[in-house]
Amino acid sequence: MTEETWTKGEKQETRCNDPLFALLFYGNVGAIVGVAAAYADEAFTDDTTSGYEYEGYLYAAIICGGLALVFSALLVALMMRIPQFLIKTSLIFMVGLTGFWMVISFATGAIGIGIMGAIFFALMLCYARAVWGRIPFATANLVTSGTAIRSNCGVTLFAYVFGALAFGWSMLWTIAFLGVWEQTYDCTERQDSIYSDCNTNYGYLFLLFLSFFFTHQVLQNCVHVTVSGVVGTWWFAPEESSSCCSPAVRDSFVRTITTSFGSICFGSLLVAIIQALRAIANQAQQNGDQEFIACIASCILSCLESLIEYFNKWAFVYVGLYGYSYLEAGKNVFTLFQNRGWEAVIADDLVGNTLFFLSFISGALTGCVGLVIEASSDLFDEAGGNSKTVSFTLGFTIGLVLCSILLSTIASGVNAVIVLFAEAPAEFDQNYPELSSKMRETWNAVFPGVI
Repeated sequence: MTEETWTKGEKQETRCNDPLFALLFYGNVGAIVGVAAAYADEAFTDDTTSGYEYEGYLYAAIICGGLALVFSALLVALMMRIPQFLIKTSLIFMVGLTGFWMVISFATGAIGIGIMGAIFFALMLCYARAVWGRIPFATANLVTSGTAIRSNCGVTLFAYVFGALAFGWSMLWTIAFLGVWEQTYDCTERQDSIYSDCNTNYGYLFLLFLSFFFTHQVLQNCVHVTVSGVVGTWWFAPEESSSCCSPAVRDSFVRTITTSFGSICFGSLLVAIIQALRAIANQAQQNGDQEFIACIASCILSCLESLIEYFNKWAFVYVGLYGYSYLEAGKNVFTLFQNRGWEAVIADDLVGNTLFFLSFISGALTGCVGLVIEASSDLFDEAGGNSKTVSFTLGFTIGLVLCSILLSTIASGVNAVIVLFAEAPAEFDQNYPELSSKMRETWNAVFPGVI
C-alpha cells in the first residue's frame, strides 16, 4: 500500500473537544469532595454501624502509598536501562505463573482446575516460543521510547504528579465511601442466632465505584496523552524537545488539561462504567446474590473492558499528537493501521506483559510493607485474625495502581512510536538515523514487508 492511499494526521485547530464529558468529570470530583466533607466524621467514629474503626487503615494506606511511589520510580529507571532483560524475564514469569497454578491445583486435589492449568501452561509455552524471536523488535520500540522520554525527562514529573493525585483521590474517595457505607449498610440480627442479615445498596455502590474508576482512568490517560504529545514533538521537531523541561513537555501538558481534556474524559468514562459494573457483579458474587448470573456478567464485562481499553490506547495517541476529538482520533488511527497492513504489529503485546510484571513487583513489595506495618503496629488490629491478609491486600492494591500510572509513561511512548513509525518513517530517519536503522532492521526481521 503506498502512502498516497492514506492521509497523514494533521494538527487540528485549537478548540475544546468533547466538553460535556469534562463537565461530568468536574461534577464527579465535586460530588465526592462534598460527600467526604459531609460524612468524614461518620467514617471514623467509634460507634460505626459495621462495628469497625477505619482510621488505622487510612494511616497504613498513606505509608504504603508513599513507599509505592518510591518503588515505582526505581522500576521506571530500571526499565529504561535494561529493557531486553526485563522483557525476557517477564515472559518467563508469565510461563512460570501458569506452571505454578497447575502444580498447586494438582497438589491440593483440584484435578479439574489442574487440568485447566496444564492447558494454559502448554499454551503459554507455545506463546513464549512463538514470540521469543520478537524480543529484539519489542526492545527497539522500548529503546526509542526511552530515548524520547530521557530527552524530555520532565514528562516523568507529570506522571509522578498524576500518581500523587491518584493516591490523594484514593484517600478522599475512601473517606466518602466509608461515610456512605456507614449510612446505607443495613444489618438486622437474626433471632436466636449470632449472625446478621445485611443488605447492600447496589445503587450507591455503583455510583461510588464509577466515581473511583472514572477519576483514576482520567489521571492515567492524562499521562498517556501528555507523553504521546511529547514523543510526537520529539519525532518531528528535535530542536523543541531536547531538554528536561522543553517546550514539548510544557505545551503537551497544557493541551492535555485544556483542549484535549474532554476527549480524555469521554474515553475514560466508557471504561469506568464497565469497571464499575464488574465491581458490582463481583460484589454480588461475594454476597451470594444471583451468583451464576453475576459470574456470567463479570466475564462479559471483562471482555468489553478489554476492547474499549484497546481502542482507547490507540485513540489517545492521536489525541495527544494532533488534538483530534475522541471518536475521530480512534477512527483515524485504526484506518492508518488498516491501510498500512499493521494489524499484526499492534496485536503484539510483549511490552504490556513487561509492564504488568513490573507493576506486580511493585504491588508485591508494597504488600510486604503492609505486612511489616501489621507486625510492628496496631493499625490493623480491627482486622482480627485476617490482619495479615488485609494488610498485604491493601499494600498490594495501592502499589499496583500507583505503579501502573507511573509505568504508563513507557507504554504511552511505545504506542506513540508505533503510530509515528507507521505514519512518518521518513521524518524519523532524517532526525534520528541510528535509531531508525535499528528499528527498521528489527521490524523487518519480525514483520517482513511491513515497512
